[in-house]
Amino acid sequence: MKKFFGFLFVLVLALVTAACGGNNDNSDSADKSTGKSDGGKKEITIAIDQNFVTLDPHNAGDTVSIFGVRSMYEGLVGFDEKMNIEPALAESYDISEDGLVYTFKLREDVTFHDGEPFNAEAVKANFDRVMDDANNLSAKRSFQFIDSLEVIGDYEVAFHLTEPFSAMINKFAMVPMISPKAIEEGTKYVEANPVGTGTFKFVEWKQGTILELEKNEDYWGGDQTNVEKVIFSPVPENGSRVAMLKTGEADFVYPLPQQNVKELENNEDLTIDESPSTIARYVSINTFKDPYSDLKVREAMNYAVDKEAYIQVVKDGFGHVLDSTMSSETQYYSQQEPYEYDVEKAKELLKEAGYEDGFEAEIWGNTSSESVKGMEFIKQQLAQVGIDVTIKSMEEGTLSDEIYTPEKPEDAKVQMWYVSWSPSSGDADGATRGLFSSEYFPPNGANTAYYDNDDVTEWIKAANATADPKEQEAIYKDIQSTVYSDAPWIFLATDINLAAHRNHLEGVYVAPDGSVDISHAQIK
Repeated sequence: MKKFFGFLFVLVLALVTAACGGNNDNSDSADKSTGKSDGGKKEITIAIDQNFVTLDPHNAGDTVSIFGVRSMYEGLVGFDEKMNIEPALAESYDISEDGLVYTFKLREDVTFHDGEPFNAEAVKANFDRVMDDANNLSAKRSFQFIDSLEVIGDYEVAFHLTEPFSAMINKFAMVPMISPKAIEEGTKYVEANPVGTGTFKFVEWKQGTILELEKNEDYWGGDQTNVEKVIFSPVPENGSRVAMLKTGEADFVYPLPQQNVKELENNEDLTIDESPSTIARYVSINTFKDPYSDLKVREAMNYAVDKEAYIQVVKDGFGHVLDSTMSSETQYYSQQEPYEYDVEKAKELLKEAGYEDGFEAEIWGNTSSESVKGMEFIKQQLAQVGIDVTIKSMEEGTLSDEIYTPEKPEDAKVQMWYVSWSPSSGDADGATRGLFSSEYFPPNGANTAYYDNDDVTEWIKAANATADPKEQEAIYKDIQSTVYSDAPWIFLATDINLAAHRNHLEGVYVAPDGSVDISHAQIK
């Protein structure tokens, strides 16, 4: 019976969502199939599924905004293709034995896109901006353990911490350096006029339409790319992104819709890129609200959702059951026993909680095709146990405002949020602290489940305070076990990153955290 209803749902959903894409007209006479315009200028278009929320590098929290920022900015250190730390604007760094002092020797041959020099004073200007409470920037969460910045010389700085923080070096990679001259112009200027040191520099941003960049001919690292112009084009509808790729209107597409892989894998003009991912997909449940404050209700919701069917229906088989609070690709991952699909058990738990007849619920998500499809799946699954779900789909910027604007848990309107998370800092702290510490309720962090467990909050602090990897591993194991049992999410799946590019393009890739890197783009 379970298999029959699963098949029936797959069939109905396939009929509803089939073949909704179309081709976007482009009056430009450029030869998009080769990535070159008529004038010989080498340019590429990258089609993505969401809008950029902000281009302020100290306030970017969503993955799309983060990789948009990284296209123009750099930090003292950065990440390689596998999310390992590597030097960037600092040519080297040293960590004191007690873990309280991080000393950076800066590169001496770097200028910002506006011609301003990069030096110790520029680092100080950025540090001052981040730490100013009046600016209310999300980057301050990365610097919360920093007490002061010492300018040792023109090209050397030292950060002094109040206590050891094991993930600190990764956090430095998350705070890009802005031109001091741009900082002086104020936050509104920074938001609209990115000025960094990266391989590409800002030209224009039309919210919801394009982000246009051009090559930084004076890049300190030499000639990293032969691409002269990059257009990021937000295209939420799956079929439209695929059509752009097939016609050559787009040179790189991410994410590639899973259902189009078989269609495109034999296309001689295209290459499909498949890579491991740290992206976890889940439904965040507002544990502060009734009936979601009841553990039995949250457990019931987990048992009511068939995770394997989710992967087949929504992800077309490209994914793995989320069997912890983080992806298996993330540092200190510890596997848990998944919530098996069991409708009868879900109904029994709801009955014990006093909701034998179910209840009405609301789920929020963005407007991308996959998010809508995912929310439809959740709605169908929960309907089996009497939970009547209304879907509320919003544009990314509006959704972000609705989620993160409330100052107190009681002000939050969200009930459930269909969302994904990837630790852009590449460490276990990035997959844990902002999501599960009670100190990181919105607007201070991404604990949108308003999950409150004193043990977990203290364990997170303890994990950050020790430099012993074995001790950290043991602590994070306890954290994952406890959170998974407390079920503040409907745990769904981890991604397999899928992208595709036309064969004339090389060097653009998707990192495990889902960010698109264009710094070494090459047109053949």
